[in-house]
Amino acid sequence: MTTEEKQRYSRQISVEEIGESGQTRLLCSKVIIVGCGALGSMVAMQLAAAGIGKILIADFDTVDISNLQRQFFFSTEDAGKMKADTLSKRMMGINPECKIEIIQKLVDRNLAKELFKDCDFIVDATDNPASKIMIEEVCRDISKACCIGGVSGFHGQVMTIKSAALTFKEIFDLNNDIDFMPCSAAGVIGPAAALCASIQASEVVKYLTGAGDTLENSMLTFDLLTNTFRKIEF
Repeated sequence: MTTEEKQRYSRQISVEEIGESGQTRLLCSKVIIVGCGALGSMVAMQLAAAGIGKILIADFDTVDISNLQRQFFFSTEDAGKMKADTLSKRMMGINPECKIEIIQKLVDRNLAKELFKDCDFIVDATDNPASKIMIEEVCRDISKACCIGGVSGFHGQVMTIKSAALTFKEIFDLNNDIDFMPCSAAGVIGPAAALCASIQASEVVKYLTGAGDTLENSMLTFDLLTNTFRKIEF
């Protein structure tokens, strides 16, 4: 690491479970985030700040004023602009050394296979089960780890899928044609989305540095209405 990098990441390097070796692994890693909404934008900013060497952000949507209640890195003036392009500028503002690649397309199965193959970790920040199932199936096919997050109202859940782990689809007994309730109908509060995304970002850092335990074969759920957290082992 350079002197500037050691200074920038000094507080993170000081964490015993990370240290210089863990920070070096982060700097050499490549992560893709699918979705740049409430979850994806928060994960992207935290990973850029943490020093992930290269981050791919994939989203085909534009900023809407209704997003701003929970998507904190967009402004009123960004309404109508592409989310991925706008977010990349915020990421560069917090860490100009981070290499960012923008994918302004819908990530289908074929594109996912192409994008994921050279990544060290995949973050699902989509808002529907069909996309989550597709992402985890592609990851399993090419032996990549991914973290799936979901949030609604005051509630959220996070799980990490590795090659031998029980999958999102198996746990919830879902089919690819399942209907889903988007945020516009179900609603979500900003703090719940921020917390869920922070847990996802932590999973990425732990996986890449080897620190602690990831949520493999388990799911962490939280309810901010009752301030309860639960780790469900499968």
